[in-house]
Amino acid sequence: MRIILSRKGFDSAAGGCPSPIFPDGRMLSLPIPDKGSPIAYGDLSYADMNVGDLVVGLTGDAKRHRHFAHLDPDLRADALPRLSGWKPLLGQTGSAQGHLRKQGVQVGDVFVFFGSFRVVERTAEGWRFKKAERARHVIWGWLQIGQIHTVDEVQPEDLAWARYHPHFSYAHDAANTLYEAAEQLVFNGTRADAPGAGVFQYLDERLVLTAPNSSAQTYWRLPAFFAPVEGVSRLSYHQDVGRWRMAGHECLLKSAARGQEFVFDTQGQEAPVQWLRSLLEERSSEI
Repeated sequence: MRIILSRKGFDSAAGGCPSPIFPDGRMLSLPIPDKGSPIAYGDLSYADMNVGDLVVGLTGDAKRHRHFAHLDPDLRADALPRLSGWKPLLGQTGSAQGHLRKQGVQVGDVFVFFGSFRVVERTAEGWRFKKAERARHVIWGWLQIGQIHTVDEVQPEDLAWARYHPHFSYAHDAANTLYEAAEQLVFNGTRADAPGAGVFQYLDERLVLTAPNSSAQTYWRLPAFFAPVEGVSRLSYHQDVGRWRMAGHECLLKSAARGQEFVFDTQGQEAPVQWLRSLLEERSSEI
């Protein structure tokens, strides 16, 4: 099994700010802008909020309400009205998809989505970021691959429920790929007590990648099994062992500031699978 740490959602480069952590601990990953998408920010909902209004408040740009959003990965059933048969999806193409292909990513592997998040507060003008709070990299969702579709090969009568997805708006592109979620998480042939894809509703310290007290959100604290073994790193994009440092039963990593998909091959080891399983089974109960 491969665990793919997948960077998705708003940050300073894409969107202009982090995604919000609300005062009650709830998190919402904001999809990045995409002029080619058929979905506007104002079309999206979250709890009792319109996502367009939220984006306007956090960015200070009133035009954002009618801007278009790259809703990808699309994990929340209640984000939009859905057609029958809808399943969570992730689209990928270009160099990022080429990297996934070269790393051998396949059915059964698990994307673990992370992004930049920062605490917000309600003011008289609406939601605003708390000045005293730093942005952090936080795990916010997951998707275990159930099926892989090459979009150019999808027949007109197939995947009718998925045609809203922004990757169906692309011109001919042989690399354009959709990852459809499994119905239920499966580890080593055993069904887990969690769905094949979803989001973490609430912030939990186990979901925070950024090391405590770090001024750089890209400086991560990870379980020790992620660390290089005998000078070899199993996490793609991070082969330079100088990026890593052991810290007791954990390791510290200067993670790459760029790149979307960081692939970790568990190579049959039980510890990474158990870490992932416990994280998803325990936290998914809050979905």
